[in-house]
Amino acid sequence: MSSEVIKFVEQKLGYAPRDAKMFERAFSHSSAGPNSYDRLEFLGDRVLGLSISAALYERYPNEPEGQLSRRYNALVARETCADVGREIGIPPLIRLGKQAREDGANQSDNVVGDVVEALIGALMLDAGFDVARDFVLRAWKPFLDGQGRAPQHPKSALQELAAARECRAPEYSLVSRTGAHHAPVFTVKVSVKDLGEATAEGTSKQDAETAAAAELLKQLQ
Repeated sequence: MSSEVIKFVEQKLGYAPRDAKMFERAFSHSSAGPNSYDRLEFLGDRVLGLSISAALYERYPNEPEGQLSRRYNALVARETCADVGREIGIPPLIRLGKQAREDGANQSDNVVGDVVEALIGALMLDAGFDVARDFVLRAWKPFLDGQGRAPQHPKSALQELAAARECRAPEYSLVSRTGAHHAPVFTVKVSVKDLGEATAEGTSKQDAETAAAAELLKQLQ
């Protein structure tokens, strides 16, 4: 696999790796063995956050912290990381155990997003922060350029709508958790008394709550 990884890093990340094994580890899910991407993902998540924060600070010099935070949350969201990963062709290279592979974990937002962050971490260690940041800015450019107004988080928007209509705050409840351990599916219901309710799924409880809030907003607006 090393030759595939080297070719991928050179072509998609624009960097000739010195430590091919570390980049290979960035593609390795915990189901494939003990040398997984988890630690690299931890590091890459922080590099991504700093890179995006600095980019937003420079792009929007007159925006308050709240608006910058809304932009930031959308850009570092797991779904955005996964979109970046699919765009550059990560899923076929992910190393998985037999069960995880059969469950299609290489298409999961969680797994693809984690590999993207692990690759950022590997770039940081192998080439330094500047190279890792430059990759982030290239890969995230369509998302940065595509932001007009600062996006409002669906849960915040639903809470504001409920308050504007003099209703109680939204209530979220976990309906179920299904799926394999490495690829869980959470189902959450949100309800606002006298307004309505909606149910949605997500790969985490937080993602499911966000999706449910967005669905209820769609019904009410």
